[in-house]
Amino acid sequence: MAKTEKSKTSSDDAARARREHDRLSADIARHDALYYQQDAPEISDAEYDALRRRLSELEHAFPDLEHAGSPSQKVGAAPVAAFGKIRHDVPMLSLSNAFADEDVVEFADRVRRFLKLSETEPLAITAEPKIDGLSISIRYENGALTQAATRGDGAEGENVTANIKTISQIPHHLKGRDVPDVIDVRGEIYLGHKDFADLNAAQEQAGEKIFANPRNAAAGSLRQLDSTITAKRPLKFFAYTWGAATALPGAMQTEVVAAFKSWGLPVNPEMTVCETTEALLAYYRNIESRRAKLGYDIDGVVYKVNRLDYQERLGFVSRSPRWAIAHKFAAEQATTILRGIDIQVGRTGALTPVAKLEPVTVGGVVVSNATLHNEDEIARKDIRVGDTVVVQRAGDVIPQIVRVIEEKRPLSAVPFEMRQTCPACGSHAVRDAGEETGDEASNGNVVRRCTGGLICPAQAKERLKHFVSRNAVDIDGLGAEKIEFFFDSGRIKTPADIYTLQKRDAASDEPLSGLKGFGKKSVDKLFSAIEARRQIPLERLLFGLGIRHIGETTAKDLAKAYLTLDALRAASEAAVAGGADSDAYRDIDNIEGIGETVVDALVDFFGEPHNVAFLDALLKEVDVTPFERTIAVASPVTGKTVVFTGTLTRVTRNEAKAQAERLGAKVAGSVSKKTDYVVAGSDAGSKLTNAQALGVTVLTEDEWLELIAKGDA
Repeated sequence: MAKTEKSKTSSDDAARARREHDRLSADIARHDALYYQQDAPEISDAEYDALRRRLSELEHAFPDLEHAGSPSQKVGAAPVAAFGKIRHDVPMLSLSNAFADEDVVEFADRVRRFLKLSETEPLAITAEPKIDGLSISIRYENGALTQAATRGDGAEGENVTANIKTISQIPHHLKGRDVPDVIDVRGEIYLGHKDFADLNAAQEQAGEKIFANPRNAAAGSLRQLDSTITAKRPLKFFAYTWGAATALPGAMQTEVVAAFKSWGLPVNPEMTVCETTEALLAYYRNIESRRAKLGYDIDGVVYKVNRLDYQERLGFVSRSPRWAIAHKFAAEQATTILRGIDIQVGRTGALTPVAKLEPVTVGGVVVSNATLHNEDEIARKDIRVGDTVVVQRAGDVIPQIVRVIEEKRPLSAVPFEMRQTCPACGSHAVRDAGEETGDEASNGNVVRRCTGGLICPAQAKERLKHFVSRNAVDIDGLGAEKIEFFFDSGRIKTPADIYTLQKRDAASDEPLSGLKGFGKKSVDKLFSAIEARRQIPLERLLFGLGIRHIGETTAKDLAKAYLTLDALRAASEAAVAGGADSDAYRDIDNIEGIGETVVDALVDFFGEPHNVAFLDALLKEVDVTPFERTIAVASPVTGKTVVFTGTLTRVTRNEAKAQAERLGAKVAGSVSKKTDYVVAGSDAGSKLTNAQALGVTVLTEDEWLELIAKGDA
């Protein structure tokens, strides 16, 4: 009996962990897209790092959660299609983070243990400022600049070659005798403080968008479809590493960077070499004290093992090199007064409290708003209107209130009470309990949601803004302000209305071209942009629909699995009809990277008649193009469903999964009667048992590698 209870508890823990992992994956994918693609982060670096740390904890405790689609195996976000794509010969990975001195000491000790170095053997580590800009890879062939790409998702980036060529600091030809035949020079595009201030002054004078910070300004300037706009922006560049190279001009990190300088590339003069962890930490303190005087934004210090042969031996783990780490600065803080708390309504009905602050400068930026997350966070910190509060700004995003200075609290301050109705439509607002534990206060995930659904104008507006956004359908010229106007004037209420706007406008007694702010040229341009988006790729439509828990990465996973909207819709409707115990439900759940949270979201969406009607109306106006799956070569496993389990020795599980997908196989996370092969390594557990019970073909690692080596023979 005890064994049965223990087994049930273990199963329940795994199920809760999987649900939490699904939610974290969706959140991280969304924040990656906001940061890397839209240049509009919503949370601080510290909050983002906390999400990733929790994800890693879950994957360490439950190894089956780690799969090729997990954020732990990815870097950045997919490149924006409008730029064209460039595949990096050597992936552009991100760095692990250190937040305390102890983390730096552990990094150096870990390197020594891996290399089997004694305490007396030298270990030189470089230290340099971590530039807060946009990562770039610039290829030179025979010394000539041939292409440039952003980081993108680490594997593919956006082609910004034309824009990079407008930056005066970046040479079109490298000089010197030791320039390799081919080298991808990597570094950071940034804006200096003075240039940023001048740019914003010019933007304000012209009535254009004011940038929130230098990083956003640099990213927005580089990622312009019109390179003449980029040419007018005073962008700068620091080179500090490399990707693919036919040869390297040295055996040390410092030697290669010195060669960069001799070739005509700008490098950071603050880079130095440290022989001890004490020296590393002293450098960190020194740079931190001079941070405001450098003339450009930095958010920490980067440490790298200097010897390149050591770097090669150390290699990589997951999405980061073992031989480098970023030591992040603490968030900047200031004190001010909380004047009020406003409630904003999001596209999923979430009511989010926002602090209205007495304006205060934090880290060089005037702050008047701060996120309060949810009512439980307000209660936990006992935040009240009128309080003097400590405001923190980390990562140049929306600030947050760290704590209340209670001794300065006015006698009139009363505890905050969250409203029970939606401020936009008056519908009842209910608490959305934490799903992983059933406890309403679980992990800060609780929100209060408007139950108004489609009758709520705030939700409808936010869903429209999401639908037309850059990473969804991407309709140029139909931004947030235009959506607000069209919605309030009754011209656009649903996505389908966007595509009938021109026809209705032509028959209107009050056409757009006659309204203030709408000239004939701008109206024609808008209608052309809408027409250009009548063909929508499946993955973009799925993301654009705004179905809860289906972010950009999940939308792509679903599109890759079903290829067409008809196939996905049929599967979802079958799951609606059959319920959670049906084969249809389990088939969706079995897709690599998809969990019960996502399946439930699909069931909820396709189970509501008004959602189906909303989708059908849209499909009368647009064509949804199938997902384009890239298959490297035809093989015996093309179209087959494969599950990997246990420990593989010749390749890692992630490498095996990626290879299977390149060969056209579908990689699933669990075994069902539709599974074609189970590849079992050592210590294979329940998946192997399930495969044997269902009569699924089981292969050893050697048998699997032999099978895929046959090609299309």
